[in-house]
Amino acid sequence: MSSEALARLGEERVDHRFKGLPPDADGLTVGELAAQRRNLFTGGFTTPVLALSAERLEHNLALMETYATRHGLAFAPHGKTTMAPQLFRRQIERGAWGITLAVPHQVRVARAFGVRRVFLANELVDPAALRWIAAELSADPDFRLVCYVDSVRGVELMDAALRGARRPLDVVVELAAGEGARTGVRTEAECAAVADAVAGARTLRLVGVAGYEGEVPRADPERVRAWLRRLVALAVDLDGAGRFAGVEEIVVSAGGSAWFDAVADVFAEIPGLSLPVLKLLRSGAYVSHDDGHYRRLTPFNRVPEEGALEPAFRLWTQVVSRPSPEQAFVNAGKRDAAYDLDLPFAQVVRRDGTERPATGVSVTALSDQHAWLRTTGEADLEVGDWVGLGLSHPCTSFDKWPLIPLAEADGTVVDYIRTFF
Repeated sequence: MSSEALARLGEERVDHRFKGLPPDADGLTVGELAAQRRNLFTGGFTTPVLALSAERLEHNLALMETYATRHGLAFAPHGKTTMAPQLFRRQIERGAWGITLAVPHQVRVARAFGVRRVFLANELVDPAALRWIAAELSADPDFRLVCYVDSVRGVELMDAALRGARRPLDVVVELAAGEGARTGVRTEAECAAVADAVAGARTLRLVGVAGYEGEVPRADPERVRAWLRRLVALAVDLDGAGRFAGVEEIVVSAGGSAWFDAVADVFAEIPGLSLPVLKLLRSGAYVSHDDGHYRRLTPFNRVPEEGALEPAFRLWTQVVSRPSPEQAFVNAGKRDAAYDLDLPFAQVVRRDGTERPATGVSVTALSDQHAWLRTTGEADLEVGDWVGLGLSHPCTSFDKWPLIPLAEADGTVVDYIRTFF
């Protein structure tokens, strides 16, 4: 990645664009503010403010690096979770093959910061975006992009947009996770037709197969493994038919954040093919993990001997109203907290520098700028208290915060994570 582009993030000026940061830091560069090592609780930060745990982030990065290595998997974590080039760098430093992305804008962000390998988990048929990618491939011989194809029509549109490109675009056939699932080719016969279309397109090169097991209907371990074996069988069949002639390796890719243990198990069964196989895992939510959806679904619940991810986010809010013994309101709502899968979770209360569990406090609803709290007789809560909320679904947490303090356990802010959504 580009050290120069990453360094320029530290030159950005702190101002009104970045919520939660200290008002008296206006005009400082991000680097200057980071060098001050202010305390999240006493250094002038305003609520609400989202913080990322430095220690837990490092733990999660190390754990997934170890997991991928142990299971012989290449790793292209899904960057749409964070859209944070600083975190992309740390993932790549931790051995990631590259970064998975979903749409052209995200690829432009990655390229602006020098990411050299991108797995685009979508069929791309936008002519302007395809022409831009062709120009990137032409200008940088070290840049590689692998893209889904899931229809003959898509192949035709891609080929038309890429006419005249100097390098072919690498593509993988996306196998749908089942009837009624999201994108992808539904049957093996249709997969063969798509592969035939790619073979007839001089601008494209078929390099493998891919899909997303998280879309398997009524997913359970048996159904997910059955679909993954179907994906592997597709790779075997296409290889036997000579569809990967002229490539250096065969890409077989799957893996969200809920079933990567199944991916590891089934990919370990891939038989010898005519070429080396790049077994590419794409899980992305692990970076911050969460206190709800992924805490319940993480495969580490099924394989605890392999470790455990740690929730790294906490949204700090402040009690601004306590109208009754059964109710309180804090100053963070839908504009600040993920709520598409679960409401936030009241975890801790801070008062006068002392932190304690948020006993008897629960979040019942969100307005645009308020969270509704239900309080029982056990709750010790008053106006002015800081309440730390755990969040569910990292992908809709990062996108609300363009600059996120990275704080150590004692509250010392050691860096700021810039996001680009």
